[in-house]
Amino acid sequence: MAFPELSLTGYELALLSQLAMPRDDATFAALTAAAVANNTVVMAGCPLHNPNGKPYIAAVICFPSGEHTFYLKQYLHEGEDAYCAHGCESGRINVNGTRIALAVCADFTHPSHAATAAAQQADVYLASALISPGGYAQDAELLAAIAKRHQLPVLLANHVSPTGGWQTCGNSGGWNAAGELAVSAHGTQPSLVLCRIHHGVLSGSVEVMTHLPSKASITD
Repeated sequence: MAFPELSLTGYELALLSQLAMPRDDATFAALTAAAVANNTVVMAGCPLHNPNGKPYIAAVICFPSGEHTFYLKQYLHEGEDAYCAHGCESGRINVNGTRIALAVCADFTHPSHAATAAAQQADVYLASALISPGGYAQDAELLAAIAKRHQLPVLLANHVSPTGGWQTCGNSGGWNAAGELAVSAHGTQPSLVLCRIHHGVLSGSVEVMTHLPSKASITD
């Protein structure tokens, strides 16, 4: 299950240093326990404490094995560098034999990020983000282009509620390897987007939920 960028705290840049979570935070232990109990992988956005400076915008990935790890956003939007540091390492996880490359928002606007994922033989490119109504058309075009260029499904988990002073647009979903939108939530209506990747082919469905953020879920 994948949740949007900074989903655990909201996109509160000015508060990141106060909200930054240590790597052994109890929240991560609770998410990992849920991953174990439900035999699933859980990915959630968080501000992560950096002992050497500004915090990172990160994603915690919790596995049913009881382990958890982190992906650190590599490319920052203009203005984010005043509040946080960028990561340096690409992120890839394996879910049921499917190699998933991770991206956080601005990462996917840099062609080299997806190119690295493709070079590492990723089967899926998964982006968690904060996308506004005005930015969705351009970002959707970028994500579709990544799918078509690298011939792999691309998934998006986006916020559905205002956060950090930003309006968001939801529309979590996925593009198939031809760059076609294969599944999408209905705007900002809280939904569970169920995506199935089988032999590189993306299919999916949407379940409208009550009082839940939009998220993308991968099964195989």
